[in-house]
Order: sequence, then structure tokens, then C-alpha cells
Amino acid sequence: MAFDINSRLTPQEAAALVQNGDILGIGGFGPAGSPKSIVPAIAARAREEHGQGRPFKVDVITGASVGASCDGELASADAMDRRMPFSVNKEVRESANNGKVRYADLNLSDNASQLRLGYNGQISWGIVEACEIQEIFGRIRIYLTAGIGIAPTIFREAEKGVFIELNTWHSPRLVGMHDIYEIEDPWFRSPINITHPLERIGLPYIEVDPYKIAGIVECCIPDENRAMAPATQAQLQIGRNLADFYAWNIQKKYINGRRLIFQSGVGSGANAVLGAMGESPDLPSFNLYTEVLQEEPLRLIKEGKIETASTGALTFSNESLQDLYRNIGPYRGRILIRPSEISNCPEIIMRLGICSINTAIEVDIYGHVNSTKLFGSQMMNGVGGSCDFTCGSMLSVFTCTSTTKDGKITSIVPFCTHIDHTEHFVDCIVTEYGVADLRGKTAKERAQALIDIAHPDYRPILREYVELASRGGGHSPHILTAAFALHDTYQRKGDMRLVDWNEYIK
Repeated sequence: MAFDINSRLTPQEAAALVQNGDILGIGGFGPAGSPKSIVPAIAARAREEHGQGRPFKVDVITGASVGASCDGELASADAMDRRMPFSVNKEVRESANNGKVRYADLNLSDNASQLRLGYNGQISWGIVEACEIQEIFGRIRIYLTAGIGIAPTIFREAEKGVFIELNTWHSPRLVGMHDIYEIEDPWFRSPINITHPLERIGLPYIEVDPYKIAGIVECCIPDENRAMAPATQAQLQIGRNLADFYAWNIQKKYINGRRLIFQSGVGSGANAVLGAMGESPDLPSFNLYTEVLQEEPLRLIKEGKIETASTGALTFSNESLQDLYRNIGPYRGRILIRPSEISNCPEIIMRLGICSINTAIEVDIYGHVNSTKLFGSQMMNGVGGSCDFTCGSMLSVFTCTSTTKDGKITSIVPFCTHIDHTEHFVDCIVTEYGVADLRGKTAKERAQALIDIAHPDYRPILREYVELASRGGGHSPHILTAAFALHDTYQRKGDMRLVDWNEYIK
């Protein structure tokens, strides 16, 4: 039967085609652009199958995190077997930590490439959100919404077809804001010719043969962006400290103030830090080449502090997104949305000379960073794109407040319980107490710099640890039996300030 661009499926009709054991490729990047209609119907079907005593689980591969109607619905319905590469969803986190979901972490830049090479199985069905669909000379053009992720690769690799959610909540005025390009497969790839954040190398749409489309489901559902928590004083101070640090780097000519390009991580903390940086009179206007564009960067674009922004997704509030749709003219030529393998591409990151800013859970005294696991075992979100940017940046920064849990947990520790980013790639740590510039420092010098920006309550404890460890010599002195004492003390007594090193020194 010939494809009819005007025909429509219901979410239930689409869900009925999905079988136990299928692999779903989900479009979008974060909640922006992720589908919201078909996956809840798949979760409802899973509950029915389970009620009849029949197994029903699917694997889910996405560009990054997705909205609650994908991750939350499937995880709460016990319909998710394997999940990769990144999720901030509470239900997925709990299911991953209790073993109900097989969660596989992965650098976001590698995701689409590994799918095309077949490392992670064959996608059965794709589900992608669009704001416009056109048929041109027998080919179908799909114009995506607020996020792309791995959507181009989903269309390429989905064995049984791709369902398109035509979401009328997103305005077709978004057409033209995307630059869609797939990286060549190894080996001897051509260079990715991006030398400026807004340089275009692809198309504003995905073009496919009609047979790739399994059906179109029409809906009108808002994005599921999480509200940004109000900025804390500590976060604002981190932003001010960071702005001063960049201004000093410009003065020293370590970075070029006329070609300043930042990447900023995901979440309320990153949003607040970048907003505070933008208030600094000593920091010149700058560009972004980043994963997601959040609320404060949008404000700074309006005010002219941010000149241009290349991003993987528009993740600001629904009110701000609708306002952008109504007044999109001034943003054309200033904002560009890219697939995750381009927004996170280490080749481009290195070429552009990006200064990366990401968030740490904990940092140890020699500069290693844990950004994914609490106490080394409990998954929080996954590494996302932080490794992509940290390894490729000309100046890589991690921020964290000095303590959490009302001061009972220090973020500066003797040894990280899990390491995502080694000392070799981390240039700088910033807390509300200052900046630890780790460049060119020996291990012991890094330890001193990091202790100096720890919370004052913990500086004596950390200095005592270094003194005790140094008695044994070594380039990076440690007493391994005591290295995790702070974490152990918190788990036993609920407050790291109660540590007694003598309990752990043999």
C-alpha cells in the first residue's frame, strides 16, 4: 500500500505493533523533542500483558534523557529491560539501582555511531517527534521540534519503521532552526567542517523514503521540561568566582576574550552558574556550543550577553519556548539545534577551543571527579556529555557547592568513590569558596589548592589526611584503608564531620 501522508494512527494502534524484546529508538534530547503519546500507550499495553501473565519488556536507546512520559511510564510499568545512555528520571534511577533495569552508561558523542556500527543491537522501532511533515517528489521531509538527539540515526537504523508524533503544540515556525548531519562511519572519516558555533553543514530536516515511516500519530502535548530550582547563594557565588577566573585568564591571554565559547552542563545548578557569569561586567559577551539551552542562557541571548548558541535542545520552560515560537525572528541566525553526535563531538569541541563547565558530585584532593554515582554505587544520571567536553576542551571546569545535606557531606574528599574524569583532563574546580586552578600543579599542590576551596569545617580534616598520608611518601600520597573514611562515617553516623582517622589507619 502506498504511503499516505494524511493518514493517522492512534497511539494504541502504534503500541499494538511493538513486541516483547523489541528495541525502541527514541528521539529528542532531554525532555525537549521527546515523544509523549505513543510510549505511554506501550506502557499501558505492558501492564495489560503483565496482568495476563505474559512477559513484555523493551530496550530503550535515546539521545540523552527523555521526558517522564517515556522513561517514567516504561520504568513504572516494569516495561523497560535495558536503558542507555543517559537518564535523569527518578523511576529509571531507582530501577537501575535495584537491578530491575539494565542501565548502560555511554558518552553521548559515541551513541549514534555505535548504533550505526551495530554494537548495541538493531533498533526495531523508532519514535520521533515532529512539528511539520512534507512530501516532496515522493520523499518525506521531517522537521523536528525542540530537540534532536539521535533522530537521524533512528530513521536510518530502525528495522521495522519509525512512528512520527506530529505534535501541534510545537510551532512550525521552528522550521529552519535545525542543522542535521550524521558523522561518517570509520575509517578515514572526512573532517566535520564546523569552525564557528553557528556554521551550518547539514539540512534543516530529515529526508527519508516513505517505507521508513510506520505511521503518523497526531497529538498536542507540551514538553515535559523540569522547572529550574531558584538559584542558591552558593551557586551564584560559584558563577561570580568563575566569571572572575575567566576574566583573569583573558587578561593573562590564556584564552581569547574575542572568541569566547562556553559549554554548560544540565540542571538548575548549571543554569544558575551561567546566569551569574552573564551578570559579570568584567566578562565580555560570549558564544555557546553546548548540549542544552536552558532558561538563563535564553535570557542572556535576549540581553546580548550571549551572541550565538549551538545546542542539542531547547530545554527552557514551556512559557519561554512558546514565547520564542511567537517571536522567533530575532533568534534566526543566533540559535541552531544539532544532533547529539554533533553537539557533543570531541573533534569540534577541540577545534573551537571551548571552555567547558560541568557539575561534579564529588572531587578528590588530587583532581579526580565523580559526576555519576553516589558513594560509588548508586547511579544518579550517567556521564552524559561531560566526558566529551572535558577531554576536548581547552579549559575544562567542574563546579560544585562545597557541601550537601546541610553540611553533613563534603564535596571535596580524599578519594572519589567513583571516577568519571581523571586528573589528567580536569583543569579547574570551583566552589563558593573560590577557584582551584589545577593546571601545571603537582599532586600535592593540587591537594592544597582544593583543600583551600573546601568548606571551612572540612579543611582541617582534609589537611590532617594529607599529612598522615604523606608520611608514607609517594607522588600522590594515600592511606587506602582511610581513603573512604568520610563516606563510611556519613553512612554510619550521618555526618562526615565526625570522622576519626585513627579508626582507619592500620
